[in-house]
Amino acid sequence: MTWDAVLFILALLDCAALLFLTVYFIITLSDLECDYLNATQCCSKLNKWILPELIAHCTLTVLLLVSLHWILFLLNAPLAAWHVYRFVQIPSGNTGVYDPTEIHNRGQLKTYMKESMAKLGFHLLCFFLYLYSMIYALIVVST
Repeated sequence: MTWDAVLFILALLDCAALLFLTVYFIITLSDLECDYLNATQCCSKLNKWILPELIAHCTLTVLLLVSLHWILFLLNAPLAAWHVYRFVQIPSGNTGVYDPTEIHNRGQLKTYMKESMAKLGFHLLCFFLYLYSMIYALIVVST
């Protein structure tokens, strides 16, 4: 198995995990919207997954850069930069990216829901791109 095949297998697993994590975010935010959860519970559930999401996505982006897959790197770089930006820009005094005192202010809940939906579409697109690339890399190895 070549480096490309291993890379795309790892990318596929990473993308699947990020896809499930994004669905978890959507479900948790919709539970808050329907008042099944209170803001503190919702934000504590979501904030504990921010750093693993950041690490998983940035690791994948760096692996794509190191392996010289420029198009896939350029596809992933904006979202990785957005994750880093959001993590770095957490105001002091907030409990994390999702703050229970501010989540209902100024339509932030709707914004977070739209952001999660956009990430869901992005991860679905990437999942199928990595699946195709993995199959292609494995076929090239076998011929």
